Amino acid sequence: MGVYVLGIAGASGAPYARRVLEQMLATGNEVKAVITDAGRKVIEVEEGLLLTGNTEADTPTVLDWAQASDYAGNFELYHHKDVAAPIASGSFPVDGMAVVPCSGGTLGRIAHGISNGLLERAADVCLKERRRLVLVPREMPVSLIHLRNMTAVTEAGGVILPASPGFYHNPTSISDLIDMVAGRILASLGIQSSVMKPWLGPDPSSYSTNEEGIQ
Repeated sequence: MGVYVLGIAGASGAPYARRVLEQMLATGNEVKAVITDAGRKVIEVEEGLLLTGNTEADTPTVLDWAQASDYAGNFELYHHKDVAAPIASGSFPVDGMAVVPCSGGTLGRIAHGISNGLLERAADVCLKERRRLVLVPREMPVSLIHLRNMTAVTEAGGVILPASPGFYHNPTSISDLIDMVAGRILASLGIQSSVMKPWLGPDPSSYSTNEEGIQ
């Protein structure tokens, strides 16, 4: 199993972060998490979860939110200004990092190597050490500035994975849409998860035929 960093920034998409965290831990990985002030506000608005910013007090709350309390020993939450945390150094080995969701501002700072906190610094470390970095923006529409920043991250070795669920798997609930995006994020990090349902082709029984059997 691996060690992964999960950053949560101030863009809409907190349910994606919850599902990714749950699956990272459920599949036996260690998770080092960082939540920005704006990320805490989005979690409060979208999930009704109030975090204090005190990592010791917030840790059990975050684990309960992700339905992952059984994996407390594999989870560590760092304050977003703790630039002395292990994940701020390239000498601390991690297998990859995802920023879920990733705000436009966070994207821009990562794209240009500007670290005003632990989240951006940890992402910068992943790029310079040639480790997997997945950024999950949810802005729409995007400006030319966003597109150029996405290009810069891609050229530096990162992966831009927009929170854009598909519908070919015939989702029947919001949870199905969340799972699709979460599964793609996990797969991009090299984590095999039950929420990732690979496309195996259409179900023949879903086809309608005419009297001659022509679809």
